[in-house]
Amino acid sequence: MLLEAPRSPLRPAEVGQPEPAPGQVLVRVRACGVCRTDLHVVDGELPEPKLPLVVGHQIVGTVEEAGEMFAAGDRVGVPWLGWTDGTCRYCLSDRENLCDQARFTGYQLDGGYAEWVVADERFCFPLPDEYEDLQAAPLLCGGLIGYRSLSMTDDAERLGLYGFGASAHIVAQVAKHQGRTVFAFTRAGDDEGQEFARSLGVDWAGSSDEAPPEPLDAAIVFAPVGAVVPAALAVTAKGGTVVCAGIHMSDVPSFPYELLWGERSIRSVANLTRRDGDEFLELAPRIPVRTEVQEFSLEQANEALDAVRAGRVRGSAVLSVASA
Repeated sequence: MLLEAPRSPLRPAEVGQPEPAPGQVLVRVRACGVCRTDLHVVDGELPEPKLPLVVGHQIVGTVEEAGEMFAAGDRVGVPWLGWTDGTCRYCLSDRENLCDQARFTGYQLDGGYAEWVVADERFCFPLPDEYEDLQAAPLLCGGLIGYRSLSMTDDAERLGLYGFGASAHIVAQVAKHQGRTVFAFTRAGDDEGQEFARSLGVDWAGSSDEAPPEPLDAAIVFAPVGAVVPAALAVTAKGGTVVCAGIHMSDVPSFPYELLWGERSIRSVANLTRRDGDEFLELAPRIPVRTEVQEFSLEQANEALDAVRAGRVRGSAVLSVASA
């Protein structure tokens, strides 16, 4: 399913099977998660994508042509971070997610809305056997970015999650496993989303314009809405942190310094590291994290994107590519 120009529907197309270069593996795609970042690419909110482009960066598949790290038949996950130079000041200081030369799957590199993909094997992950293909896909971005965001809240006991979608429904389970008190915030009137959050064990669920029953020690903003940031600050206790988890967000409106005062902080999450992936994919089956998915066929990719755009997905949307 090709993106030929931003702000246009994906087009079904027959293209040649990609050929792996040295250090790459050829992967037969089995499933690919549909992420809000895919929307930012398709809707032209992220600049200068490779065109034409196969989007998708939560890829589950089997290795068909092996490299040095994986054998033919191995099941692997291909995430957003697809390549780094390994030599810059960020890569050499364990911050490869900030590499200025980094290339990203489904943005500068063709991704998983297709039957085949090639990927740098250094950036692929072996996947836990406990997850079927469809259920594994959301772990590769919703899970990984959520896990990195959660780590930035340190040991915050009272945690708020703004936007209860693909990432938050995974992070909530990890946070509860860690013994935290979790507050879920959804769009006003989203009773179904709030009930979904409660079914996963959160301690309170309400709308983003409500105050929780007690102040937060930290909040993670998954919603790509800048106005949520001062709203989260307003209910965060002194010394607390508001973490912005998205790669794109509408402008944050001005707000009084009083909301930030008291050693509150705002920080962003950029991409992921391979260490994040190793740690989270080892932890997820031990909790165990349960991913809830809504299945679409590869040919229904535009419908899946529309569902994510409209907030109509409970959990994560995933394309099933196995029978494409």
